[in-house]
Amino acid sequence: MLLNQNTLLLGKKVVLVPYTSEHVPRYHEWMKSEELQQLTASEPLSLEQEYTMQRSWQEDADKCTFIILDAEKWQAQPGTTEESCMAGDVNLFLTDPGDPAVGEIEVMIAEPSCRGRGFGTEAVLMMMSYGVTKLGLTKFEAKIGQGNEPSIHLFQKLHFEQVAVSSVFQEMTLRLAVSEPMRQWLLEQTSHVAEKPYRAGSAEPH
Repeated sequence: MLLNQNTLLLGKKVVLVPYTSEHVPRYHEWMKSEELQQLTASEPLSLEQEYTMQRSWQEDADKCTFIILDAEKWQAQPGTTEESCMAGDVNLFLTDPGDPAVGEIEVMIAEPSCRGRGFGTEAVLMMMSYGVTKLGLTKFEAKIGQGNEPSIHLFQKLHFEQVAVSSVFQEMTLRLAVSEPMRQWLLEQTSHVAEKPYRAGSAEPH
């Protein structure tokens, strides 16, 4: 999505930056993992296909993608590359032509050392806040593999409720309607987040 190509979101545990070609090699290495392929229902791609996918995600109006960086590592020393701080990604898909206010959200903490540290929770909250304030979203859906207990627990903790189970795809659909109280709660949870201009190729904290 071109809207977020110059947006950096700085949280406490994570930094969200646009998915650029700089991030593709590390992302490609992650997606060689059979565990991640299974959890994300993904097929392995060649490196060239991964670059093509990155360009698509950057340009398509119905996809909003941020790479999740480990904030502590990113801020530790000037000149640290973003690739060395990558923890995962968080995505919004605006795939319902009948209801542009619905966003399908997904998160992946691919780096094993970054799991279980609250990165996914903060990244999802930041992405939901971005979706509500910048994209006008009022409903979120998450489609999660039935065996992905950590992700199911994460979204249930954020007040998502199960609405469907597909035995064919072995996935669960959870949904959240953003009422006014929920909107206020979401904005409170992300009140610490700072939005800054993103400069591709410069990962130094500003």
